[in-house]
Amino acid sequence: MSAARDHRGIALIVASALFMQNLDSAVLATALPAMARDLNEDPARLGAAITSYLVALTVFIPFSAWIADRFGAKRVFMLAILVFVASSVLCGRAQGLGELVGFRILQGVGGAMMVPVGRLLLLRGVAKKDMLSAMAWLTMPALLGPVTGPPLGGVLTDLFSWRAVFWINVPIGLIGFALVAWKIPYVAPTRPGPPDLLGLALTGATLALAMFGIETVGRHVVPGWISAASLVLGVLAGVLAVLHMRRRERPAVDLSLFRIATFRDPALAGSIFRTGAGAVPFLIPVMLQIGFGMSASQSGFVSFATALGAFAMKPLVRPLLRRTGFRAALAGNGVVAAAGIAALALLTPAWPAAAIFLLLAAGGLARSLQFTALNTLAFADVPAERMSAATALYGTLQQLTPALGVVLATTTLEVSLTLSGRGALAVADFSWGFLVAAAVVLASVPLHARLAADAGAEVSGHRR
Repeated sequence: MSAARDHRGIALIVASALFMQNLDSAVLATALPAMARDLNEDPARLGAAITSYLVALTVFIPFSAWIADRFGAKRVFMLAILVFVASSVLCGRAQGLGELVGFRILQGVGGAMMVPVGRLLLLRGVAKKDMLSAMAWLTMPALLGPVTGPPLGGVLTDLFSWRAVFWINVPIGLIGFALVAWKIPYVAPTRPGPPDLLGLALTGATLALAMFGIETVGRHVVPGWISAASLVLGVLAGVLAVLHMRRRERPAVDLSLFRIATFRDPALAGSIFRTGAGAVPFLIPVMLQIGFGMSASQSGFVSFATALGAFAMKPLVRPLLRRTGFRAALAGNGVVAAAGIAALALLTPAWPAAAIFLLLAAGGLARSLQFTALNTLAFADVPAERMSAATALYGTLQQLTPALGVVLATTTLEVSLTLSGRGALAVADFSWGFLVAAAVVLASVPLHARLAADAGAEVSGHRR
């Protein structure tokens, strides 16, 4: 079997884990209003079921690089799939918001080891000229999760209950586990040295405290002083973490990676983009059901247009990047993506479903190009020996920003609702949510414009 075929095969198998994770997120967003009714919770508060999972991902991803090196990437990947499947079953049995959040945290631990370690299995053996192709093979099957998730989540919720959206992970996860065991080559453990336990603890504390404070501030879930203290302690822990890791030879998080321009831009400017874009998958299904009065199935079949547009973009990414290069693509398409999100603020129940579908699909096209370009450029110039650290750090940022996106969305909804004086969410509140998200996405564009014109040219094939 040729090396190219090996890369495609491994990419497709690793993508089964990404498919399961993306399907889980997509079906959960569609089922959220039904969960709120069943658990007698406000839909905005149930955003904690999404953010708790994403925060757990973010907190535990820094451990993944050391654990993969110490115990072998394949072995860790297989165990992570089993943890994800088992915790999905527990989520489906949750009887209240507290239980659901707890089981989602456990699910996040499995996801933290699953996705970055799977990407590491692929990237360690890929030549630069094949990286864009390998990332496309990795992400295209994974996008089937968002494509099928909204309609599947709606159908499962309407026919059975919201609990079924978690149980669907069981057969998918077991099939993926079998394929990994059968087809992916064994990866021998290495001797990475002792882990930077203090650095890991400070990083985890920073992320957990900051996200808890952001998620609870102003929501009367806990006393206000607890939210404020969490934010202050999170900032303090972050400062201590940076000071500590700058002195370590092998830190828990390798901050020196930010000296690589083609890593720094996707990590920093890309995080701003992903935060704004991360609000959209939360806002759309909730708006369609609460603001437009659609059923879970109806909103699922309409909102899956976003992922369908994203899937359609994947074959076009390589020729586009070869023609324009990363800098022009990221800066120009960032403006287009922001405009697509802002246009969602114009939606009203009077719009035909077909028009809503087309607008969502167009937005999915633009955001897909941006995500693929960012995810490829991030590893374009990372040396092979630093790939473990790079996948862990980038994976942390990649999972943190959707959590911030959900917080951005729920906070905007609550502020708009409070200022309006209404007792329940209306379409106008969601319009403000989309406008704020678009503004955040647009803020990433000036940073992308600072890239060198030939950034990542060895990967994209672009020549001026």
